[in-house]
Amino acid sequence: MAKGTAGKATKEEKKAAKQAARAARKQRWSQIWQAFQMQRKEDKLLLPLMIGSVVVTALIFLVIGLLLGQSWYLVPIGVILGLAVAMIVFGRRVQNNVYAKADGQPGAAGWALDNMRGPWRVTQAVAGTTQLDVVHRVIGRPGVILVAEGASHRTKGLLAQEKKKVARVAGQVPIYEVAVGNAEGEVTLAKLQRHMAKLPRNIDRTQMDTLEKRLAAIAGRGGPAMPKGPVPKGAQMKGMQRTVRRR
Repeated sequence: MAKGTAGKATKEEKKAAKQAARAARKQRWSQIWQAFQMQRKEDKLLLPLMIGSVVVTALIFLVIGLLLGQSWYLVPIGVILGLAVAMIVFGRRVQNNVYAKADGQPGAAGWALDNMRGPWRVTQAVAGTTQLDVVHRVIGRPGVILVAEGASHRTKGLLAQEKKKVARVAGQVPIYEVAVGNAEGEVTLAKLQRHMAKLPRNIDRTQMDTLEKRLAAIAGRGGPAMPKGPVPKGAQMKGMQRTVRRR
């Protein structure tokens, strides 16, 4: 399509862009509505909590408004903020439901790592057993993080072998080990992303790129093929979680 004078978009291009943006918004709201309907059927507390968030927030602003003599101005603000709180409650309930369904399923930790925000370089199943115990390798600002999921008596050996392999090229870069599970000393699936985000920043992106190339050169894909999501139900919820987080 031809451009207008001095490279400016033509009326047709502007119209097409508006239509595309409108279609994208419609699709997002459709996904959110579908997510709401699915969550509402499984979570009986969802509606009471969301409605309560709006009512309580509006009442707080009403009281403040009465004390200041500006209730007509503050109540609408309270309602708007209440709706925002209700959306946060909705997002948290959906997220908790996603992790509850995925917890304990093979591939769940890898799925959670793939959904992290930020400059994380995730390589799933760099080592594993036929029982689907695996070690995932993550390169990030903290350094190299080896994340194990499965039976601890089997993953300990896998972690040790993979750490030795990484140490040969990592130099002074820190190497962290994380075991995902519900036993003492392990990180639960629901807290995995937060645990990773709290690790100290030790290297920059240039060092990450260099390290990624070195590890790719020695990579040996000895682990079993892993599913991209924990279970079909978890995979269905994956898009729903992303949609809610974008709001």
